[in-house]
Amino acid sequence: MNEAFLHHLWKFRLFNIQNLCSTDGEEIEVLKTGLHNTDAGPDFFNAQLKIGDTIWAGNVEIHLKSSEWNKHRHTIDSAYNNVVLHVVYEHDEEVFTEKGSPLVTLELKGRFAPGIFQSYLELVESNRWIPCEDHILKVDDITISSWLERMTVERLEAKTMQIEEVQKQNKNNSEETFYHLLAKNFGFKTNALPFEMLAKSLPLAVLAKHQNQLFQIEALLFGQAGLLEKKFNDDYPASLKKEYEFLRKKYGLTAMEGSQWKFLRLRPSNFPTIRLAEFAQLIYKGSRLFSRVLEIEDISQLQSLFSVSLSGYWENHYVFDKHSPQREKSLGESAIDTILVNTVVPFLFAYGKHRNEDIYQERAMSFLVQLPPETNSIIERWNELGITSLNAGRTQALLQLKNEYCNEKKCLICSVGNKIINSAK
Repeated sequence: MNEAFLHHLWKFRLFNIQNLCSTDGEEIEVLKTGLHNTDAGPDFFNAQLKIGDTIWAGNVEIHLKSSEWNKHRHTIDSAYNNVVLHVVYEHDEEVFTEKGSPLVTLELKGRFAPGIFQSYLELVESNRWIPCEDHILKVDDITISSWLERMTVERLEAKTMQIEEVQKQNKNNSEETFYHLLAKNFGFKTNALPFEMLAKSLPLAVLAKHQNQLFQIEALLFGQAGLLEKKFNDDYPASLKKEYEFLRKKYGLTAMEGSQWKFLRLRPSNFPTIRLAEFAQLIYKGSRLFSRVLEIEDISQLQSLFSVSLSGYWENHYVFDKHSPQREKSLGESAIDTILVNTVVPFLFAYGKHRNEDIYQERAMSFLVQLPPETNSIIERWNELGITSLNAGRTQALLQLKNEYCNEKKCLICSVGNKIINSAK
């Protein structure tokens, strides 16, 4: 037995309420269980109870044993002065309020089906990929779908908090913040950190001064990335280096260490040199990208905005000074969709939330369900379990469920887990 399970019993009234009495024989009727408090203080706020002939409004504290009231020193803590009911699994001693009055206590031992606790234990002690792996397909579709809808919003709200922190660092400059987050996600997993460092070391305002000069944008990005340090044989990188030296002195820039970029085990099309060249093309399209995102209502137009192709030197190179067979190089559809899911949609949602403009939050959600489902090891495993996805909204929800609930075994606060536990006899 544990306290978290007792909270669950009380919150959902999963105990026998017939002839409910306190430990000293007073009749109890639960009118409202109260609001579950996960911070310091009593466990449930603003409960309503009829004790004897009197209706009480106040807080509820829950313990495994009555004696824990004294062990936790609640008698001398003013935060617990408004506790009107002490709910325990086992009543082992009389306890008192700060004023010396006996605390009304309700014992739950023997008042709930043993199968509920066994079902709970089975989940939290499970070593399966998700605790409810053997039971989830027995849960009705409405419960699963509604919970996953909540998970989608919860994931976006978690990302909103992260975005707001970056916004504060950038003095609420949305374009600069969008540029930082876009750069980070342009590096995908392998080069996310160096891409983020690059954006922080090279202000968007500097790039904006050269937004009509692709060569200068490339010089700034490659130079600041620390990838123009050596002597080159090819004219193109040599010219970039010369241009960067001029711009570096002009703006007082300090380049990164080029060794921070990872090439190993990447497909050539994902080399950071190619991604940087594509990022330069995107900046060349317009330095105020987020302003353009705000104007777009159609998902295909949004995808088109982030569609870039390389030409010239990069048609037959993946890195400087090393010729390769000519091949078209462009940001693929799946890469664009990944950027939209991880950068554009969360930023649009955060922008709408910050400004209390529902239209942008709704548009972000709409874009998410129009984008194809993501493919990764977690989503593949969900598919194997029979939980499939038709769009990115669903895959984002499943990532949130797995990472924040299943991995932490928060079955008691998961609707799917609740359904499984509460259906046990």
